[in-house]
Amino acid sequence: MASDGRKQPPWIPPQARPNAQVPRLRIYNSLTRGKDDFVPADPTGKAVTWYACGPTVYEDAHLGHAKNYVSTDIIRRIMQDYFGFDVKFVMNTTDIDDKIILQARRQYLLARFKQEHATQDDSVSDSVLAEAKAAFRQYIGKNLPSLPSDTNPDTFSEAVEKAYTEIVKPTPPSDAATAGQGQAPTVAELLLRVHIATARSAVEALQAPGNLSSFFAKTNDILLPYFDALHGAEVDSDNHQIYLELSQRFEHRFFEDMAALNVLPPTQLTRVTEYVIPIVRFVEKIVANGFGYATPDGSVYFDIDSFEKAGHSYSRLDPWNKNDRALQADGEGSLSKGKSMKRSENHFALWKASKPGEPAWSSPWGRGRPGWHIECSAMASEVIGKTMDIHSGGVDLRFPHHDNELAQSEAYWSTPGCQVQWVNYFIHMGQLRIRGLKMSKSLKNFTTIRAVLSEKEWTARSLRICFLLMPWQDGIEVTDELMKAVVGWEGKLNNFFLKSLDLQRYSNLETTTTQELGIADKQLLNALDKAKSDVDSALCDSFNTSVVMRILSDLVTESNSAEALSDQTVVLLARWITRIVTIFGLDPEGDLSNPNRIGWSGLEIPSIAKPYVYPASELRDKVRTLACSGSVDHAAIAKLADEIKVVESTAEDESKSYGQVLQQFRANVKDLAAQQAPAKDLLALCDQLRDVHLWDLGIYLEDRNNSQPALVRPLDRLLIEARTEQESAGAAKAKAKLENEAREAEREKELRELAKVDPLVMFKNSVEYLEWDESGIPTLDAEGNAVSKNKRKKLIKEWEKQKKRHEEWLATQ
Repeated sequence: MASDGRKQPPWIPPQARPNAQVPRLRIYNSLTRGKDDFVPADPTGKAVTWYACGPTVYEDAHLGHAKNYVSTDIIRRIMQDYFGFDVKFVMNTTDIDDKIILQARRQYLLARFKQEHATQDDSVSDSVLAEAKAAFRQYIGKNLPSLPSDTNPDTFSEAVEKAYTEIVKPTPPSDAATAGQGQAPTVAELLLRVHIATARSAVEALQAPGNLSSFFAKTNDILLPYFDALHGAEVDSDNHQIYLELSQRFEHRFFEDMAALNVLPPTQLTRVTEYVIPIVRFVEKIVANGFGYATPDGSVYFDIDSFEKAGHSYSRLDPWNKNDRALQADGEGSLSKGKSMKRSENHFALWKASKPGEPAWSSPWGRGRPGWHIECSAMASEVIGKTMDIHSGGVDLRFPHHDNELAQSEAYWSTPGCQVQWVNYFIHMGQLRIRGLKMSKSLKNFTTIRAVLSEKEWTARSLRICFLLMPWQDGIEVTDELMKAVVGWEGKLNNFFLKSLDLQRYSNLETTTTQELGIADKQLLNALDKAKSDVDSALCDSFNTSVVMRILSDLVTESNSAEALSDQTVVLLARWITRIVTIFGLDPEGDLSNPNRIGWSGLEIPSIAKPYVYPASELRDKVRTLACSGSVDHAAIAKLADEIKVVESTAEDESKSYGQVLQQFRANVKDLAAQQAPAKDLLALCDQLRDVHLWDLGIYLEDRNNSQPALVRPLDRLLIEARTEQESAGAAKAKAKLENEAREAEREKELRELAKVDPLVMFKNSVEYLEWDESGIPTLDAEGNAVSKNKRKKLIKEWEKQKKRHEEWLATQ
């Protein structure tokens, strides 16, 4: 039956076996667009099968990929470590498809050209220059069609200004501050900007070639498609290594990125090139079942019409998009554009006949390669079987990729009168967007994971916190407000863990019993019990981590605001929070088998710093105590400094800078003690150690009340931002003070000038009055009316003030 394009077809809820122990988990299911009870197909209710669509490996992964795979990892960890499921997590990498073919073939041809035209002096030859000029003409002719046909490097800038005025027009400075609220550029506009930037770079090289290396760096992007158009069809179809070298390199880099983000590796990894034979068998059965057909060119297509006539539903996930030609064309790949021999526009490729220059494998239909959608159907069926519990991927894959996967697999596994539900729960991760647009390599509006982590603005933890703060199925727009929330949440937990670790280290927790707990302890323990229940409810509600994050934050706030808490209560709370954040993957060193663990990695200062920073902090604590005692014992201070033994470090030793700080602080303390310096100088020295010397080394000494030693901790972003805000506020205050002083000085100057005016004439210079008395006080206004009594009283009062000022001025002359 043909699917109703306005609604999704029915979904069959899996039924739990009588003895299966299944948690009351509900999952947002893309097959119903609602939350459904999760029931694994496993009879015991313990084992879960999960297939995740992995990356197409031809370039480095970007932040959009991070959103998808980190969100997936969070859910997987919750399934395993919170609910206790035994998850078989299978993921693929697409190591051959249209994008990989184009990228690898182009790079191969360009590398060959560079090798053939290498020069000993690294100069640009005339033949290289000629090819680049031809590539430039081809590039602008295809991608910037509004330019005149005779545009050359010398006329390019002027031609672009005329043809693409709105695209190249810079944003006025007045609009820069409100750019975030302005209208976002369209995809077409972004693509034009990319093409103009690429052509501009080539123009720079063509006008001033320089050396060969820099020339190619600026012209690569126009030469790649040029040589592919000229020679792509000549590449040997049996030379798969051209493509595998690219995909293997970027697959390796992808998993390096995932490890850096603390994403668990898959239980099993499948690669398309390793499953070509099973894919061919899979296609053969679909054809045999009457749902596929071969065309004379050697391609095989899925017959949606026959599939629906047989009683199946096509487009289970996005039925409202089933006739979207743009999405269908995108799903067929960039090398499949143009005329095809398929029977209907909405039919899609199961097997593609390889054109000249494309990699090929043998099949019953001729030499070809797998279609994009078939790979996951075949590989998941091969590894998992007829039915899987969970299938996941990015939300942009719903149609046509995942809808086509479902149709193919149903066509493969079903028999007449017995339809198979291949996937029970389909989950899709929301996208990371920039001004409403998803990250895209073609639009160049992306940042790679490597770049983000190397720039230090984001860490693996802060990225994960960002994704945890939002529902996994929702898109994320990264804003300053969201970044502030991430920094605040992480900083609050850092502070709580540091203080809890300090309690766990230095308190005797065994001496406190539950009978000795006070009212505040009991209240917080009740809050902890409620938090545990609320967290369970939130995680059962489709892994609602945003609610859990709020619960954890509120619990820490309640602990921080409570008075007279026992160490035992705080440590108990910290251990439970540690368990939850470890389950969420926020600690790469997390150990769920250790019930006493508190916090996460990164709370300790570097090991090489400890032999120097801890003695410096201890000396500082004692100096501060003595300086605040009322009567400073300088002999005692000198003795404390003498007791500090400085371990010498070599010039190459990484610990040298820490050793220098300790050495200098010790020497300064001794000098001040010898000088019998006042307490304020000793305290200023202690502040300098904290606020300058150690701060510059990424370490902070947090002073505490009740004679507790300073808490030694690494700097985190919250501390840095708090100090920046404090400094900005101080600078603003100082600026305001200077401005106020300037205004006061100006006012004083004005008053001095005013004091020079004789009160007899002060009102006579005004056009408001016609007559005055013998003292110069007005009697008639400008219209000849007598000045009223009230007005005259005010004028007399003003006159008397001026008389006093004038007399004071005269006295100084």
